[in-house]
Amino acid sequence: MDAMLCDELLQEIFLRLQSSSSPTSSSLPVSLVSKRWLHLYRTSKTSLSLRFTPDNSMIPSLSSVLSHYPFISSLSILLSSSTENPTTTKTITLLTDQVIFVVSSSCSILKHLRFLPLPVSQSALLYLSRTCNLITSLTVSLSRPLVFNWVVSFSCLKELSVYVCDGGSDDDVEDETYVNRESGCCLDDEELDAELSLESLCLTGIGLDDWGVGWLWRSCKKLMKLKLKSCGSVGDGGSFLSFARCLQGLQEVELRACRSIVDGVLLKVAENCSYLNSLLVYDGGSREGLLQFISHCRCDLQKLDFRLPLDLNNDHLSAVAVSFRGLSTLRLQSCCLLTGDGLKTLGISMSSRLEELALINCDVVERESGLLATLGQHLRQLRRLDLSHNEMLLDKEFISMLVSSQYLIELKLRGCKGLTGMTMVSMYKNCRRLESVDIVHCGGIGAEAVEKFVLNSPRLRRLQVEESKLTDVAWTWASNKFIEVGA
Repeated sequence: MDAMLCDELLQEIFLRLQSSSSPTSSSLPVSLVSKRWLHLYRTSKTSLSLRFTPDNSMIPSLSSVLSHYPFISSLSILLSSSTENPTTTKTITLLTDQVIFVVSSSCSILKHLRFLPLPVSQSALLYLSRTCNLITSLTVSLSRPLVFNWVVSFSCLKELSVYVCDGGSDDDVEDETYVNRESGCCLDDEELDAELSLESLCLTGIGLDDWGVGWLWRSCKKLMKLKLKSCGSVGDGGSFLSFARCLQGLQEVELRACRSIVDGVLLKVAENCSYLNSLLVYDGGSREGLLQFISHCRCDLQKLDFRLPLDLNNDHLSAVAVSFRGLSTLRLQSCCLLTGDGLKTLGISMSSRLEELALINCDVVERESGLLATLGQHLRQLRRLDLSHNEMLLDKEFISMLVSSQYLIELKLRGCKGLTGMTMVSMYKNCRRLESVDIVHCGGIGAEAVEKFVLNSPRLRRLQVEESKLTDVAWTWASNKFIEVGA
């Protein structure tokens, strides 16, 4: 058999196998066959994920591991500092820089690099840009004070994610200034803006005194996706003047745990964005600021995703119904102030357009009898429905919605402990187009109900459920129908 399988066929087989986060565990079954198989497996790998504690003894080992995977185009490295032997910021940076140098010399065709959570220096990033000049996606941590001029050196970079750490000593700052001057990127001349090719930018932990971010805002003229996480400012002393310059072409905005700047960001987005189609706001904002954005935004929004337990109410839903008539996706999570009247008003307004609805951990689903039935009657074009973590949701309420939801292709009920086998019967009787279902942690649904559902769902392709609820018959049927099963 080994002689009959040529190298090309074996490599194609390995490419189709599900990737593992650990190269050792994933290659173990292969290495037991022959050295040839192990070599072919490694050369077929294009994606690799590594996790380790950086120290001087680890550097040669990393170099050895990467040498076995010559065609890696996507690499994720997660580093953790030692708690037993704590080191200074400068020592950590020296170690992480060594890791970057190894990656640079070993992965010349690298396109995607994720390097977290320890900070890396600008000099190492400049070296990386010269040796791995195909990188299109980069995720790194940086120490304060922030400098972003090095981004110019990555000519192919389209996606950048930066996590901000506390800075090092003044000596470190002087060294970085010198290195960047040598590379033609003068850190002192903040007016020397660039024309970056970035299309997606994610910043985490930006503070009030992070003045270097202003250069980034002025240089991102092609930005289409912006994410801000745990940010207390947009940099530049809290001024939005530079920030507004990158907003014109934005299509997607995500704001997570940015309460102090949400209102200001949304105001600038409403004033400057003409093409915004997706907005996500989690854990932060104000009722008035959000209402002002919804009322004044003139974009054709397609997707809204809110997790605002104490900031979102019926007034916002009414404004959404008036302002965003083209909305196709609405996701609400832990929104405690909503009532059935607000959701019904929205359902009537969006009856012919809404294709995806999520009411995750929203107690109004459990609190108001008949709400789901009414939504089902109005939202007959729904394709995707997510009611996860509504623990008290009962069969009667949910089934009353399923009767009107024959076009559903995706259904998520994770954590709905009150549902039983009756729900599964209703699902395969009323929703014949279902392709993906999640019923993990639904304690009332047993193995027999799962088996009947698998046997009677003609289009099912993905089922998320505990293995303990899968009978031998269900496993066999899922295998024959090529259904992906897992929790």
